[in-house]
Amino acid sequence: MKKMLLISTLLLGLTAHCHATPAPEKPNIVFILADDAGYGDFGFQGSREMKTPHLDALAAQGVRFEQAYTTAAVCGPSRAGLYTGKYQQRFGFEENNVPGYMSHASALMGENMGLPLNEVTVADHMKSLGYATALIGKWHQGNADRYHPTKRGFDYFYGLRGGSRSYFALDSYHQTIQPENKLEFGFQNYQEPEKYLTKALAENAVEYIRRQRGPFFLVLSLTAVHTPMEAEEADLKQFSHLPANRQTLAAMTLAMDREIGKVLRVIESEGIKENTLVVFTNDNGAPTDTNHGNNYPLSGTKANHLEGGIRVPMLMRWPGVLPANSDYAHPVSFLDFLPTFVTVGGGDSKAIKNLDGVNLLPFLLGEDGGRPHQTLFWKKENRGAIRDGDWKLLRFPDRPAELYDLKNDWGEKNDLASEYPDKVKAMYKKLFQWETTLERPLWQLSRKYEGMAMERMDTYRHHEKR
Repeated sequence: MKKMLLISTLLLGLTAHCHATPAPEKPNIVFILADDAGYGDFGFQGSREMKTPHLDALAAQGVRFEQAYTTAAVCGPSRAGLYTGKYQQRFGFEENNVPGYMSHASALMGENMGLPLNEVTVADHMKSLGYATALIGKWHQGNADRYHPTKRGFDYFYGLRGGSRSYFALDSYHQTIQPENKLEFGFQNYQEPEKYLTKALAENAVEYIRRQRGPFFLVLSLTAVHTPMEAEEADLKQFSHLPANRQTLAAMTLAMDREIGKVLRVIESEGIKENTLVVFTNDNGAPTDTNHGNNYPLSGTKANHLEGGIRVPMLMRWPGVLPANSDYAHPVSFLDFLPTFVTVGGGDSKAIKNLDGVNLLPFLLGEDGGRPHQTLFWKKENRGAIRDGDWKLLRFPDRPAELYDLKNDWGEKNDLASEYPDKVKAMYKKLFQWETTLERPLWQLSRKYEGMAMERMDTYRHHEKR
């Protein structure tokens, strides 16, 4: 108990007055990120179809966040906000960096699309605090060598530079895997896995944890449950009772949960559970047309700014520090991970300039009863959104803005814009003022694909509303 009190004191930024007291051991941090999972597709989120016993247990041991938000509704930008603690639009990373789909009018294309080199990452900060740093899994912050994870603060890398790939070995699945999506050990050492991808990544994380003898910061960035929809036969057999379009997703989710369970078990078997902060979350909402995920009770889907595109499940466990089996109700953001982790590591997040995130610990520990954020923003080209308190405004390029009261309408079913025109005007102005602080996008989706995306998003919106 005394050790935990000392740790809490350090985390809250207080200084011990007795120099004879040894400094507490720095806690490890394990950050687990799923890909394209549905808001409602976990047992701890109420699903009766998906089997997630290990994540359900993690939820019972820590804090479940009711309103956790990504900074974007697609993979690459949401990670850019996560890794920097800044709105990614501030440095032009507004859209996915996907060669072949982006505007050819851009001066920065293909090899030049990635997290700008002058941005300091959370891994850079943790490394400066004496942490061993590792990224296992999906990077998606630039395919060129200069954007490589090992050049952006991570000591160790095992994964893929790109955004998605087959879950099976190349020779067993008989498909061509793009160079940026081949599995890479360290730098330019490529080798295809001999097992299901989710298992290969998690088992590599297990071995990494076993090797550590000092504080470590590990990001396990899984590709599950992103397409392609591929599962092992033994897992598929457990879900024959589900609708056909949900069986593979359920099998992939089960595999993901099982492999995360291995990581949680090694944390316990290595005797570091009490001194390890574990976070689980997801990068954006499910694309309900491609992986058949379920974002209920939220409207919307991946790639739009309705709640189903940007609100995600999130868990945080730190035994003896964070309250077990508890919920946190106020909105939090991916922007908050960097300042929170820096504080956990003994650094001063307030000394880092131009962060948009905040250290969550005072809020989670009851030291601050207010909201971490009064206002949150989202933007992708002409589309944008702002949440101010419990009000949310959605702006579109081709129709009037919509206004929702999220306190009473999580599903965004009742557009109140016509009833509160003054609030629409004020929030629209606040969104525009924020946009004046941003950089121009470094690359943009080509007009052809943007038009297709807009049409699909409108279809999802009306399909998903319940």
